[in-house]
Amino acid sequence: MMQFRSTQSHDALVSFKDAILHCLPPEGGLYVPTQTVDMRQFFLYMDSGTTYPELVATVAPVLLQGELNPFSASRVAESAFNFEPELQQLDEGLSVLNLYNGPTGVFKDFGIAFLAAVMEELLKNSSPAMVLTAARGDTGVSIANAFNNREGITSVLLCPEGDIRGLDPATFVPNGGNIIPIQVKGTFDDCQRLIAAAINDRPFADRYNITSANAINPGRLLPQTFYYLYAFIKIKKYLHGDLVFSVPSGNFGNLIAGLYAWKFGMPVNGFIAAMNANNAFGDYIQGKKFIPHPPIITNSPSLDVSIPSNYERLQSFYEEAPAVMRNMVYPAAIDDAITLKTMEEAWKKYGILLNPNSAVAFAAAEKLRATRDFDGHIHTLVLATAHPAKEAALVGKAAGQTVEIPPRLAMLQKPVDPIALIDPQLDALEGAIASCL
Repeated sequence: MMQFRSTQSHDALVSFKDAILHCLPPEGGLYVPTQTVDMRQFFLYMDSGTTYPELVATVAPVLLQGELNPFSASRVAESAFNFEPELQQLDEGLSVLNLYNGPTGVFKDFGIAFLAAVMEELLKNSSPAMVLTAARGDTGVSIANAFNNREGITSVLLCPEGDIRGLDPATFVPNGGNIIPIQVKGTFDDCQRLIAAAINDRPFADRYNITSANAINPGRLLPQTFYYLYAFIKIKKYLHGDLVFSVPSGNFGNLIAGLYAWKFGMPVNGFIAAMNANNAFGDYIQGKKFIPHPPIITNSPSLDVSIPSNYERLQSFYEEAPAVMRNMVYPAAIDDAITLKTMEEAWKKYGILLNPNSAVAFAAAEKLRATRDFDGHIHTLVLATAHPAKEAALVGKAAGQTVEIPPRLAMLQKPVDPIALIDPQLDALEGAIASCL
């Protein structure tokens, strides 16, 4: 059985179920897995014909032995994923893994969909649970879509001030659904503070069995390893040398997931931590002290992070394996001018459209491919973490092309009213939730 511990303690161990249903360790910190599960045998028979649900149904019961069996894992995989990543091989040494085929066009859809499905499976014959999540932009839509009609689960979305868009009122609790969108008079940070306060208020948390679907929950992070494994089985027959992933890095969840995939046995030789001008962990990855700097606003806003939320997880990983930081992770900082130029060149050379975050990773891959350490015997695989239509105007201008917006993404712009508007205080949140149930 895979167990989890806090980044601040090596003593108390909990199961995957307990980690995702409580999500914050009582001693502080974040949950990280304690075991390394060798899954290399599965890479021997999986091939390019393996579907994403088939891969998840195969590896999940191995990782979560004792909590998911092959039958329950298959139910989770089929329930979670009616979409999958898409691998595009551009030349002998370069590929792109598109992670934007989910309902909101961002990589987060994969982790959120698995979390919702696995929670429903693990909660069978148990008390109902409440998922309390800070939601801005399209994250709320992804969570609402994944948790909609999940048996035994109510999903509460805490939205900061500003327009709420893309939610379906038919899924709201007053209309017979299980989604409660609440707007908080404050910022996204205020929403996150409310969640921490709710989880740490044990009588309140125990009354509703509260957890969160934000990135603090290991149930969102662990399934991000699956698309690395999927990329490998799709590309392995074309590999003639080493494999390196280039990863857009803001909060560093995707990099952590890649490192976990390596620990689980995925044959990979390195990761490029592709950052924008904020370059949050550039010095740290090279072995220097982490010193946060004020955030810089760039044209890749999802990477505009000065204190990454997964800092403690990365720190914990490197404390266990310091040689990995020196030998496997290559930091790269890409400025706005290069990002825009990369969008243009990617279209002209390969006929692909890249959103800004993906362009940062693409530029970092091209930059390091040109160095003496990255010769023709290395295949670089870039994670494209968001649909180009998410920044249609910017992408279109840079590439000189009209970017079509898929209907599912166009629907995300439709405004909707919250069920309640509250002050950023726990008693106000408790009252809003109680009035809906």
